[in-house]
Amino acid sequence: MWRACLLLGLLLLLLLILSSAATQYEDNQKISLFVNKVGPYFNPQETYHYYSLPVCRPDKIEHRSLTLGEVLDGDRMAMSLYEITFKETFDQKVLCKLILGNEDVSILQNAIEDLYYFEFVYDDLPIRGFLGHLEEGPVLPHNHKTYLWTHLHFTFEYNGNQVISANVSTNGVVPVSLNDVTPPMEITHTYSARWFPTKLSYEDRNTRQQVFFPKSLEIHWLSIINSVVLVILLLGFVMLILVSVS
Repeated sequence: MWRACLLLGLLLLLLLILSSAATQYEDNQKISLFVNKVGPYFNPQETYHYYSLPVCRPDKIEHRSLTLGEVLDGDRMAMSLYEITFKETFDQKVLCKLILGNEDVSILQNAIEDLYYFEFVYDDLPIRGFLGHLEEGPVLPHNHKTYLWTHLHFTFEYNGNQVISANVSTNGVVPVSLNDVTPPMEITHTYSARWFPTKLSYEDRNTRQQVFFPKSLEIHWLSIINSVVLVILLLGFVMLILVSVS
């Protein structure tokens, strides 16, 4: 019995090591960009599938296999239409064209009013940005305007044949107004990418990630639960081994 438990523990340790191993890429090799989740910025525990919004999506949605920690953290990773290969720099690619109806516009307006952020994943690095821009008006009478970001600019850093950092920006981009529009309205989503070399090692790449949420929102209770579950499982394995030996 104890041998089986020991073997299972070694297998779990091997899987953990393999999953954390650095992936190396050739120039222009395809790296999948996964869409993950969306939710209100000031309540990061409230998340929804990215494809719950009227956004660009493939004809058939394929989900990525998730680890226990990713499931507990509310991840919902799925394949996207983005095509960004290793070290490929380009100014603009068309992601898709959408026809938005009345309900689609209303969903996007409500999401932008709630300051929805999105999260993508590229080479296991999270990429976060905002769905749109909210322009507040005067207090009395209170009104505001909503704008949708239809172009995303990705920036990446690499060291040799490894991805070190991944970020997204809308600096210099003119958003599309969702105010006083008459659906159906057609919009075109585009994106661009830039790659820059860096001397930062792969082992230290997490230090390059920018802080997105305020410090007061960085406590993730699901991550804490995940850690507790893992500790309980490990204690269980130890107890089984001790009982078998005695």
